[in-house]
Amino acid sequence: MQWSDFNWLYLLIPAVPFLIWYHLRSLSDFPSWQKRVSLVLRAVVLGLLVAALAGPVLMRETDRQMVVFAIDRSESIDQAARDKADTFLQQSVKAAERADVEVRFLEFDRQPRKLQEQWSADVVDGEASQSADDADEAAEKDASLDEESTDDSVAAEEASQPQGSTPDEAASRRGTDLEAAVRTAIASMPPSRVRRVVLLSDGNATEGGDVIAAAAQGGVPIWTVPLPSRSDPEVQLTRVDAPTQVRQGQPFFVEVVVSSNRDTEGYIDLYRGDIQIGDEEPKPVKIKQGENTFRFRQTVLGKRQESFAARLRGFDDTLLDNNASETVVYAQGRPRVLLVDPDLDQTDSLRWALDEQSIDVEVRPPEGIPSDLTEIQGYECLVLSNVPATAMSMRQMDLIRIYVKELGGGLIMLGGDQSFGLGGYYRTQVEEILPVRSNFEKEREKPSLAMMLVIDKSGSMGGQKIELAKDAARAAVELLGPRDAIGVIAFDGSAYTVSELRSTSDKGQIIDAISTIEASGGTNMYPGMVDALDALRGATAKLKHVILMTDGVSSPGDFQGAASDMSANRITLSTVALGQGASEDLLEELAQIGGGRYYFCDSPDAVPQVFAKETVEASKSAINELPFTAQLVRPTTVLEGIDLELSPLLLGYVVTRPKPTAEFILASESGDPLLAWWRYGLGMSVAFTSDAKNRWAGEWLAWPDFGPFWAQIIRHAMRKDDNRGVFVDVRREGETTFVSLDSVDQNGAFIENATTELTLIDPGLDRKKLEMRQTAPGRFEAEIKTDRRGAYHLDLAQTRKSGSTQRSSRGISVGYSDELRLLPTATTTLERIATVSGGRFDPTPASIAEPIDATAREPMPLWPWLLMIAMSVFVADVALRRIELAR
Repeated sequence: MQWSDFNWLYLLIPAVPFLIWYHLRSLSDFPSWQKRVSLVLRAVVLGLLVAALAGPVLMRETDRQMVVFAIDRSESIDQAARDKADTFLQQSVKAAERADVEVRFLEFDRQPRKLQEQWSADVVDGEASQSADDADEAAEKDASLDEESTDDSVAAEEASQPQGSTPDEAASRRGTDLEAAVRTAIASMPPSRVRRVVLLSDGNATEGGDVIAAAAQGGVPIWTVPLPSRSDPEVQLTRVDAPTQVRQGQPFFVEVVVSSNRDTEGYIDLYRGDIQIGDEEPKPVKIKQGENTFRFRQTVLGKRQESFAARLRGFDDTLLDNNASETVVYAQGRPRVLLVDPDLDQTDSLRWALDEQSIDVEVRPPEGIPSDLTEIQGYECLVLSNVPATAMSMRQMDLIRIYVKELGGGLIMLGGDQSFGLGGYYRTQVEEILPVRSNFEKEREKPSLAMMLVIDKSGSMGGQKIELAKDAARAAVELLGPRDAIGVIAFDGSAYTVSELRSTSDKGQIIDAISTIEASGGTNMYPGMVDALDALRGATAKLKHVILMTDGVSSPGDFQGAASDMSANRITLSTVALGQGASEDLLEELAQIGGGRYYFCDSPDAVPQVFAKETVEASKSAINELPFTAQLVRPTTVLEGIDLELSPLLLGYVVTRPKPTAEFILASESGDPLLAWWRYGLGMSVAFTSDAKNRWAGEWLAWPDFGPFWAQIIRHAMRKDDNRGVFVDVRREGETTFVSLDSVDQNGAFIENATTELTLIDPGLDRKKLEMRQTAPGRFEAEIKTDRRGAYHLDLAQTRKSGSTQRSSRGISVGYSDELRLLPTATTTLERIATVSGGRFDPTPASIAEPIDATAREPMPLWPWLLMIAMSVFVADVALRRIELAR
């Protein structure tokens, strides 16, 4: 009863003195005894009303039963198991109806669904209908017919999903939480019934906690009905096993374990990274029912970390999504560097020099920049040589940031006409890592620049596109010097002057004007080009430039004529096509006529980098190509043994500014940074503003210290994986991965009480740090949850009492959900659930309705009876006040 009900009761208490007062003041000439009886009856009525409002109940014994059927609908339950469950439910419901037993139904997979009070009518009537889950099985069978497929992971996932369901809906059933199902079923039943739970499942829990403990604590009998394991033709790649840690060139075996519920024949494809290895024409292999193991002899050469994957194809199979698995092997050996340069022929000198210094170098063009952490983790250092920011996606930049900050990797950026500010790195994630800034103060002798930004503001530019375009325009304003001028024109069906051509000494007002641009209207870029031409024609700046950006097809206009007029007036034109819907051929032609550059951005995220790159390049101020000798600003042990005084001339560099906390090591004769580095998170980043090839460092290539110079810088920057005396073991069980680190010192003594931290990067690039606990002499352990599919990356750092820190990196790959594994019915688990809860294992449908020797206490409300008695007494009281009984 609520407190508000008691408020009403308290209001009735003062009525008792009022009744007595009214009795004493009565002018009735009835006999005194009659008036006293009336007073008593009124007090009784009042007392009965107060009691009725208090809501008293009478607890009585009842044998009324309630049964909740908890039905496993996870993906491990195939059609045969569903048929058995539906038949059992149909017969149980009919028996319960005859015995007047209340029933409820709870379906569950990785989480319980809404409790239902009625089972499907067609099931009760014996006419089973095919549900969406049945369609799941049908879709899986259809998918298995394509035996000649390459088992592409995306196609496999689509094939194993139920028809008419989304991938998210299919994935939602890939789990079985028996504990949550038991607790929800018990909590859904009122204590006023003799309660019972009937659990229909295969007993294989892939998520949740201890179902045995939940059953024991619930206080409700649980009857368990075992459902059969998958009977459809099914082959799964159970696991791929390999040593966690090997030496470079050391042979080892990759074990591929395949399980099947029948004898069949097919192919096993093995991959190292993305490359398939083995025979060019693989032969089919025969597998028998049960577990089959195949061994492949492998070695790791040239890489620090390598992934090995296996895939099945061509077998008599139902589910395709459990036909692939992989493992990661860590190899000790020479440090490995990834050198990215758009001109591969110009990298030979640096690569040969580092090879002589026992450093392995892999050279790639910008298109080969890694797109996942597993790949980039195979290198101790990443060197970007004259690589523009526009050649990288935002994800790739984010991966580089995580690689350096969280995983301790090294990053070195070399100069060139496509690096630092010229590469569009201003305000990017990569510039955040670097020890220098891409924006700089222009020298007075550099020519002034007048630039017009012509930006599409049509309706198709709404949302993220227009916001990123405005960010790009604001960044362009910030990059220009006080002697420069900039104007902004926006166009839809017409052209609008957002900000007239004016000096960038008033940057705040220009930026405020840019913020007012809103997307709407059609697309006609010709008026914007003409307005930009008119604005720049009268400008006095030595350099004049236009950046034109659009994401659509413009209304007709004399675009080539406008571009030619710009060229005739010494105005350069660069164009940016945003997305596949833009007029790419036209924009490329206009850039050629205007003497500028053409850019295609398939994502709006790339627009700010393009604008920054164009702004710096148009200003002609980011490169200094006067010969100079390197000047030592800050002595360092990193360059010990390098005689910089005898170093040859460098012929140019990119102008940058050092960040306040960076270590400024070498400078040009003008005082600009040549070599600077700093620590960023766990890693190190280095900026060398000249290059390491023929353009500016041609004379350095023949310098005897060229190889040692770069080897010492790379060794200083690269990830420090000192594994002497350290062994890391990674073992996954279910959704939990156990990580152990064993460490000894150089004398073989166990390391004690060292601070050991583990940094985990999950497939979504989320970061988690936890401390490993010491469990034995020299052993430190941690447990991490790895319930998402994809690659996980581990960085282990151990700080010892001496103050030294040793780091190790590992990777693990999580494949398909455990729900898709071939597992027998967990009879033992189901029997224990029934035993600890006082239930039965494998009951018959008829036994569900049998009476049991148990009762419950059912509350019976008394307020209706009290109210009726009060009404009867009230009638008697009215009679006493109206009839004089003495007559």
